[in-house]
Amino acid sequence: MQCPCNIKKKYSDCCQKVHQNINSVSSAEALMRSRYSAFVVANIDYLQKSHHSKTRPSKKEKRDIEKWTKSVKWLKLEVLKTTKGTTTDATGTVEFKAFFMENGSINVIHENSSFSIENNHWVYVGAKD
Repeated sequence: MQCPCNIKKKYSDCCQKVHQNINSVSSAEALMRSRYSAFVVANIDYLQKSHHSKTRPSKKEKRDIEKWTKSVKWLKLEVLKTTKGTTTDATGTVEFKAFFMENGSINVIHENSSFSIENNHWVYVGAKD
């Protein structure tokens, strides 16, 4: 299977490794890409683990996210801009567009996401204003 975050790579050589070991994520962009792939494969446990503890969805929200992510067809990811978020940073942002099909219509999530280091690995904090 091709990796949802980058069709030039195999899932087993890309995000699957990260999904199995979150500590191997090297940057905010890599975490964002792995989270997109987790939505595509409905790996809700990884989505929770890769979410900052202060903004992590509740158990009810987790069930709603799982139901929704399984109800849509994910189409593609476009990374537009990355600021900081490297191995020498503690924070970073990634602007992206995630395209999906829902109820016969193509939709897009366009977000500038904030990331930080928590428990020695990158986590998603939330959408930046």
